[in-house]
Amino acid sequence: MNGPYAQPYAQPSASRRQGGIRDIFAGVGYLARGLVWVARHPAQWLFGLIPALIVLVVYVGGLVGLGVYAMDLAGWVTPFADHWSDGLRQTIRVIAALAIFGSAAFLAMVTFTAITLVVGEPFYESLAVRAENDHGGAPPEPDVSLFTQIVRGIGDGLVLGFFATLFAVLFFLLGFVPVIGQTVVPVLAACVTGYLLTGELTALALERRGLRRRDRFRLLKRHRLLAVGFGAATVVLFLIPLGAVVAMPGAVVGGTLLARERLAPPVPMPPGGPAGSARR
Repeated sequence: MNGPYAQPYAQPSASRRQGGIRDIFAGVGYLARGLVWVARHPAQWLFGLIPALIVLVVYVGGLVGLGVYAMDLAGWVTPFADHWSDGLRQTIRVIAALAIFGSAAFLAMVTFTAITLVVGEPFYESLAVRAENDHGGAPPEPDVSLFTQIVRGIGDGLVLGFFATLFAVLFFLLGFVPVIGQTVVPVLAACVTGYLLTGELTALALERRGLRRRDRFRLLKRHRLLAVGFGAATVVLFLIPLGAVVAMPGAVVGGTLLARERLAPPVPMPPGGPAGSARR
């Protein structure tokens, strides 16, 4: 394909297939590029804060409520400790409370992005297109109604929530293992959370290229370290108070660039030029 927009949609180069540990740092780099892009476009950053802020308020309320009753829930799930000595009973229930809250926080971290993307579909779609236009042009918009896109987004979110719940239960149980539960498990949880987050944050750009959930995760499977690097860095930012809101627009742009440059197959450019160019 010839023309000014051919290069962004060329076949992956050797550097795109580099793999190895360098992909972890490359993933972090894409998040940094997304944050830099929104820093240079403050109006777009403020535009992308709205849905993230709405969802955050709901999630924080739920986590605060869980934190208040975490010890009560810990007592409910550890009835076997009722007749133990006070010190041992208190210790096991503190561990159980931390595991419950940690599992809920893991679930919230994974589903926050999915729910925010559903709530803010028009916001983030526009943001992703503008970012792609700044990097050579976005592919044409798929011939799918907004309603269908929202329904698909909800379906993808439910599937993600199901797998996130399975992992949350697994990490909850592993949290009772001495030493490992307090050291290895949090790191493993961050990597799994990051991988799932990358799947959500690259969805807008990949769906625009006609790729459904199964195809998207097949691509991520080929670039595991890249996905973990990008996602784990995003998790770290999201753990900072208000980080999930402040960094969400940049994470969306970073995921768009990652999908565009490292994951997406070639997409034919429409005769009229890049999508959305008329709006620039």
